[in-house]
Amino acid sequence: MNNILDNQISWINGHWIKHNEPQLPINDRGLTLSDGIFETILIMNNQPILLNAHLDRWNESAILLGMAKPPTKDHILSLIKEAINKNPLAQGSAVLRLNWSRGDNNGRGIKLSSANAKSSSHRFWLTLRAYKPSFKPITTMISKLEQRNANSKINQCKTFAYTQSIQARREANIAGFDDALLLSTNGEIACGTTSNLIVKRRDKWLTPHISSGCLPGIMRQQGLNSGILKEAKISPEPEPKDQWLLINSLSCHSIIKVNTKSFEEYEASKILWTSLTKS
Repeated sequence: MNNILDNQISWINGHWIKHNEPQLPINDRGLTLSDGIFETILIMNNQPILLNAHLDRWNESAILLGMAKPPTKDHILSLIKEAINKNPLAQGSAVLRLNWSRGDNNGRGIKLSSANAKSSSHRFWLTLRAYKPSFKPITTMISKLEQRNANSKINQCKTFAYTQSIQARREANIAGFDDALLLSTNGEIACGTTSNLIVKRRDKWLTPHISSGCLPGIMRQQGLNSGILKEAKISPEPEPKDQWLLINSLSCHSIIKVNTKSFEEYEASKILWTSLTKS
């Protein structure tokens, strides 16, 4: 589903490195405990798309998780400019990943030390690689093994911990599908493994409530802010003539099959996605 090209550059500790050059200490909490947050941002024509929205969510996640404030917008912009200059392929379109770890774990277990509360103890790094947004139709199944916890505040944050999504995607791939849809613990559909669900139903666009346990995705929020999307409870059983899509900052895929149910392809997924990238 991804169209990542073979060109990547990374920055950590004030240095630009190749992506396969190890720089993280083996006791970093992001590495050992998935104790960190990240944002994935599309770069088009040398400009980060919806950067403010991504940084707002990044900062809100840090507050919710009791982490120090992440790097500033000015610092991020200067690094983006440097990265694009160093990576010629990224001058077309690229994907930027910003990472913010709580830093080193100097003891054993999950206990936080007083040092972990300091910004200076946290660790920031980024990667930039060439990327083309994807819009191909996909098949999905509703995961039988994984569900989103409707009561967990962690769902509001884009954390390093993606094991649940990996397992659901793996389950779907083994069964011959491209991706999985995850039910909420309240019984409704919550989201895809890495995307928000949007549904065209009777000429209206709907998306699951945040209370389903879905991530507050940037493109989802763009749709809500513009009035295109409305929150609704989405049952696992589609209604006649429904069109379902999975959308995120890097792609918009029309779902043409859920389990054994076939759907009509929504052929304007790229147009819809592009309209939502506008600030």
